[in-house]
Amino acid sequence: MPQRWAQQHLPQQAQTASNMRASEFIAETRTIGKMSDRHRMSTRGLAKFRDPGGYDRTYELNRIMMATACADGITPLKIDAESWSGRYNTAHPYTDIESKMLMQAFKAVGSDYVDLNHGDNDSEELASTDKVSPVKAFKGYPR
Repeated sequence: MPQRWAQQHLPQQAQTASNMRASEFIAETRTIGKMSDRHRMSTRGLAKFRDPGGYDRTYELNRIMMATACADGITPLKIDAESWSGRYNTAHPYTDIESKMLMQAFKAVGSDYVDLNHGDNDSEELASTDKVSPVKAFKGYPR
């Protein structure tokens, strides 16, 4: 409807100019993977990144953001490039039956997996953990 109105009421020059203006901000008209000079000039501090193999963009983004939080822009960072889970997904079963279900699923799918706890599903606090509350009990809440 607005185009029909423009065709009837605006001179041809105005119609062409408005169509050209739309192509400046509609990103879908650009070539995939290329940024126009106009977009590049109007941005500041722009960078794109990925892991060297290009396999896991989500994990790479997580590691970059954690490293950025540790950085001050001057002192070189001393952090591991990868966490203990690295490029793996992790599963955390709560019960023995859930652990057995996971092992069965890993085998059925053919997934490479490592049982880091060697079948031990007990969760126990470390000996150094405080087991007594530092807060004094109040009336109606005995300890």
